[in-house]
Amino acid sequence: MTQTVPRTSTSAPAARTAAGTVASAVEFLRREQDRAGWWKGELATNVTMDAEDLLLRHFLGILTPQLAEESARWIRSQQRADGTWANFPDGPADLSTTVEAWVALRLAGDPADAPWLASAAEYIRDHGGLEATRVFTRIWLAMVGQWSWDELPSLPPELIFLPSWFPLNVYDFACWARQTVVPLTIVGTLRPVRKLPFEVSELRTGKRPPKTRAPWTWDGVFQNLDTALHAYAKLPLNPVRKLALNQAAEWILARQEADGSWGGIQPPWVYSILALHLLGYPLDHPALKAGIAGLDGFTIREKTDQGWVRRLEACQSPVWDTALAMTALLDAGVSPGDESLVRAADWMLGEEIRVSGDWAVRRPSLRPGGFAFEFANDGYPDTDDTAEVVLALRRMGKPDHLRIREAVDRSVAWLEGMQSSDGGWGAFDADNTQVLTTRLPFCDFGAVIDPPSADVTAHVVEMLAAEGKSDTRECRRGVRWLLDNQEDDGSWFGRWGANYVYGTGAVVPALVAAGIPGTSPRIRRAVKWLAEHQNADGGWGEDLRSYDDRAWAGRGDSTPSQTAWALLALLAAGERESEVVTRGVEWLCERQRPDGGWDEDKHTGTGFPGDFYLSYHLYRVVFPLSALGRYVRGGS
Repeated sequence: MTQTVPRTSTSAPAARTAAGTVASAVEFLRREQDRAGWWKGELATNVTMDAEDLLLRHFLGILTPQLAEESARWIRSQQRADGTWANFPDGPADLSTTVEAWVALRLAGDPADAPWLASAAEYIRDHGGLEATRVFTRIWLAMVGQWSWDELPSLPPELIFLPSWFPLNVYDFACWARQTVVPLTIVGTLRPVRKLPFEVSELRTGKRPPKTRAPWTWDGVFQNLDTALHAYAKLPLNPVRKLALNQAAEWILARQEADGSWGGIQPPWVYSILALHLLGYPLDHPALKAGIAGLDGFTIREKTDQGWVRRLEACQSPVWDTALAMTALLDAGVSPGDESLVRAADWMLGEEIRVSGDWAVRRPSLRPGGFAFEFANDGYPDTDDTAEVVLALRRMGKPDHLRIREAVDRSVAWLEGMQSSDGGWGAFDADNTQVLTTRLPFCDFGAVIDPPSADVTAHVVEMLAAEGKSDTRECRRGVRWLLDNQEDDGSWFGRWGANYVYGTGAVVPALVAAGIPGTSPRIRRAVKWLAEHQNADGGWGEDLRSYDDRAWAGRGDSTPSQTAWALLALLAAGERESEVVTRGVEWLCERQRPDGGWDEDKHTGTGFPGDFYLSYHLYRVVFPLSALGRYVRGGS
């Protein structure tokens, strides 16, 4: 027996309620669209963005009292009752985040004996102190004279010379990691110190973690290599090292984007500014001037009861948000000729990337195509955005049909060429799977490689199926990868969204689109898993702790985005008339705000599983609109 979900007939009142909810959400999205055609919701993260921004500006000598005050006000507002800071709402306290917040508030002028800092310091000491923080935190501490460079992993700039076939070359790192590693090789070589006007001794425990590892293990090998590199680094700068520093600088400069950023994301942006500055580039040099000014475009200022607050987005997602908004409106029954959709498509076509980037190192003969996540990131189009853009654009009709079709065809060809050798798709590179890279002592925070993932592969497979390519070798191999990577309980892991609900919500529609029937055992297992993890209130939620503890898989407070992901999978599997779907639809309808949007106070996006999480503020609207639109229209 394959049926696992209780069924009931959908009531006409429920359908009418959902239709009204859809109409209100459509109007909400219309109001949120920029006149240029794009949508962009805020991308919220945690206070390390703001703490590191204050430290950067202190280091460069450009920190102003007003900026420090507004950023500090935001950081304080995010502190919890126990004195700590977390990486996501209601998550566990994070030691490194708490340390960075504490240092930033001291830099902004808060006294060490202030109650909020005293309680934070107590937590820090009780949980290992500065000695137990991640490498990135200790790099910042070293730059401001509160940690020894000798006690940090060494990253030699000579890495830039390694050919792409040699182990541990810069292209073995994921794009976000390589753009961070290259400038850090400069920073770590020059070992700058620009002291804070205070000490942080109250955050130390005096303990040191054991460093000895068995020499026959990879940890031991890299530990011994790190010792040798530290000895090499203490030698006077030689011609080879000087050449490496210069070549690394040229590599960095070649990858600066039009908006002044590097990769459109905070880590490489900040460290590239630091690296160039340390090499003698003045702050009024065009690259540094654009880089520092560009940060203002990622800054949000907001008036609160306590005064103005300032916070920094780690990234911006206009292409992604716009593609999802277009799909949501089309799912809701908005005509492709609607003025909002026409403007969005016209803007999107202008974002197509027609130049090669780092991805060409692994695919040198592949012609450029595709789309990036951000306003400006021509060097790093990604497969996930490109697939979603194609899924949206291909549903648009005249008057730009030929122009759209040409862009779609280029994107499809690029996506086919970016398939990894195992049949899946990573986000930015093909075959970026060198796990040896993850064993470096430096790599204690965040993903540093970009292997294929279920959610990205699913989006590409769904796109290929929509393009009538279900029987192509690329699509069949993608389907096989998805089937091979289904979890034993029937779910799929979500790399870029939280987590198994996201992965399952992406994969089921893709498999059905590619020809796997909704009655197949694989789909039924997924349906059963979703039904078993529906909350008592009718919604779905998954706590981000599921990345570290499998017991949290599919468990958490209900959210609009996660409820919509589950509904998208169930609708694709033919469960429209089931009680499970009806209750999920009712949950969304009952919680819509009067203005047509939804509230979502959880982070449901993922930057680095287990380490760094995101809240896409538009997720709470676009995904519910897609799910409810498909429900009302009776489609999948």
